[in-house]
Amino acid sequence: MSPSPPRSGHVPRRAVIDIGTNSVKLLVADLAADVEPVLETSRQTRLGQGFYETHRLQPGPILDTARTVGEFAHRARALGVESVRIVATSAARDAVNAAELVSAVEAAAGAPVEIITGEQEADWTFAGVASHPLFANAAVLILDIGGGSTEFILGENRVPVFRHSFKLGTVRLLEKSPLPDPPTSESLARYRDWIRNFLDREVVPVLEPALAGLDGKPVLVGTGGTASILARVHLATHDFDRQAIEDVRLTSEQISAIIERLWSLPLAERRSVPGIPPERADVILPGLAILEGAMARFGIHEFRASTRGLRFAALLPK
Repeated sequence: MSPSPPRSGHVPRRAVIDIGTNSVKLLVADLAADVEPVLETSRQTRLGQGFYETHRLQPGPILDTARTVGEFAHRARALGVESVRIVATSAARDAVNAAELVSAVEAAAGAPVEIITGEQEADWTFAGVASHPLFANAAVLILDIGGGSTEFILGENRVPVFRHSFKLGTVRLLEKSPLPDPPTSESLARYRDWIRNFLDREVVPVLEPALAGLDGKPVLVGTGGTASILARVHLATHDFDRQAIEDVRLTSEQISAIIERLWSLPLAERRSVPGIPPERADVILPGLAILEGAMARFGIHEFRASTRGLRFAALLPK
């Protein structure tokens, strides 16, 4: 996304850098009547690589992440932001050596790092998605599928009624169960079974009572990398067009067809599929399997994408 033209008048401009398990993301935005993005970019640093055996962040990913955050902070300041906020999520909060990451990032970026809880992450994701008028007054079930965790958030009329962060993520799944190249139908069946069992064991007992309190089925809204990539694959475009992504509506049958197609391709071919960033061609498979599994388990047949989420909420005044 290219930077926007200079501002006229005094409109607060802020930046947030989000350190995830798979990638680091930057959002610079003006805060007028709404959050108006000026620059959005991301870079995969795979902070969670080799993490789940020992729960220790590895030196290489720590260094790459710190360098990336430092570069993003420099770019944000060059655009005249009044503040740079740095937040870290799943891998950082689960790591036994999180202090090493914090020290390296703060030295590189010259700003403090906040390691947020799963509940904070879910609350901010809900606030970001609900800031869109389309979802403000609707009952929504939001899935934020990340590298180390997936947040399930349920709410209506801008009020969350359930939120929880589960240890179900794309990098975590790949580390637990590496895929052959090309992936096989047997590996897809194995992932589907594992995800269904995880949902039945961990998610259903706590989410189903909250769903029962609604008058009807909520709209399912995906946010984060998996959701936006899915929308762009459907559109067959590499462009990040916010409006086009948020206009996408997909049925569960369409999503399953996309999964079957991508699961049949070797990694090199997936990297050239329009809509899939080459460095995410591996993690998109477990991400889509998680989305498909959640829709099937809770009987939701339509998917919507939101480009708003944690970073939008993190820019708003505390």
